[in-house]
Amino acid sequence: MKRALWIVTAGLVLATAASQAQTGQPPAGQGQPGMSTTNMEILRQKVKADKKLVVAANMGLTESEGTAFWPVYEAYQTELTALNGRTAKLIGAYAKAYNSGPITDDAAKPLITEMMAIDQAELAMRQSFLPKIQAVLPATKVARYLQIENKIRALIKYELASAIPLVQ
Repeated sequence: MKRALWIVTAGLVLATAASQAQTGQPPAGQGQPGMSTTNMEILRQKVKADKKLVVAANMGLTESEGTAFWPVYEAYQTELTALNGRTAKLIGAYAKAYNSGPITDDAAKPLITEMMAIDQAELAMRQSFLPKIQAVLPATKVARYLQIENKIRALIKYELASAIPLVQ
């Protein structure tokens, strides 16, 4: 599972970076050429499929559990994609501010506000999906799924944190 998680994480990080490149906003401290919309969509679909394979390979779902779980999973991923989009925009805004020179207190305040809002939205989303997941899976499989999601999110956050310089 560890290798598969790294592959998915690398793809998600690349998708975030590619999204920034497509919008003309390089990751902090870097200048990368843009990626075509077609290539970006192919990358997103590949990452989505790879993540689903990691989940499927580690959940051990019965046929009836899978029938009930996968629509909930897809809905969760749709909402998570929206949050990832907000995160990518925040990183782009930070990169723009960082590359423009020292970040002022006034420039930092909206970045902080959005960062906290994204964190709160992610928690609220997870809390709203928990009863839906619990309705279709036994508790041990709910716990396993949450662990898989948490590990993937932690790896993504680690990769992003290691690539984004501190505010100066």
